[in-house]
Amino acid sequence: MARPAARRATAAAPLRRTRPIRRASAGLSPVRAGAMLALLLSASAIYGVANSAAFRYEELRLEGAAVTDPTAVEAALEVARDENLFLLRTGPLSARLAALSTVRDATVAVELPSTLVVDLREREPILIWRVGERRYLVDVDGNLFALLDDDPPAETLALPVVEDRRAASAGLSVGRTLDAVDLDAATRLASIIPSDVGSEAESLAVQVTDASGYVVRARPTSWTAIFGFYTPSLRTPELVPGQVRLLRSLLIGREHLVERVVLGSETDGTYVAKPTPTPTPTPKP
Repeated sequence: MARPAARRATAAAPLRRTRPIRRASAGLSPVRAGAMLALLLSASAIYGVANSAAFRYEELRLEGAAVTDPTAVEAALEVARDENLFLLRTGPLSARLAALSTVRDATVAVELPSTLVVDLREREPILIWRVGERRYLVDVDGNLFALLDDDPPAETLALPVVEDRRAASAGLSVGRTLDAVDLDAATRLASIIPSDVGSEAESLAVQVTDASGYVVRARPTSWTAIFGFYTPSLRTPELVPGQVRLLRSLLIGREHLVERVVLGSETDGTYVAKPTPTPTPTPKP
């Protein structure tokens, strides 16, 4: 048999010598030095601005305030007085303003060097709730959010008025909320105009009393319609449209003869005629 060929020893590959790599020095180059100088100058400028008295809050510019008292806004922002506007957080200030009874939402912005700009979104009134000489603005949720003074804003002059003569209503004040049934009945009745009931009156006035509940009066004084009391379930304000139709049927053609109308329901109503004037006696010759 043939003998296997012997493996030849492989010679080791000679080591390859390479030239050493010289790395760049980590020293401070002109570019790095310039960048560091810029950072230091920026930090110094920010520190100086943040501590400068020239950027303190000193002035207020108020927008969107029709019924909100400007002094109430200033009082809510007093916590920021003399604060540096670069460091001021406006979110908490907006929340303080939104807590005012007349305000639905508010935005606070910074205007350099020393002014805060406040933009208010006020609650929208739908009617005026009168208790004695006090007149409250009421929003769609029944909130009594503002008290009108002797010089009310022009936006409120055309609002319907409900006069509350109930003894318990003497305790109402700004921040209180009307009962849901009262709000529903009042908004329905306050929206009625003379033509809705076939009347030639100039306007209609809505009252609520302890004795008769809700009452509508023609102005100038001509007739009174007693709509009565409303409850959440047994006698709800949903009766009002039917009562209005019934009142119309009782007034048309005889309005000048009617003194008082009692509307028990949508179909049950009566009226009381005005007294017939007594003829004056014939003068003696």
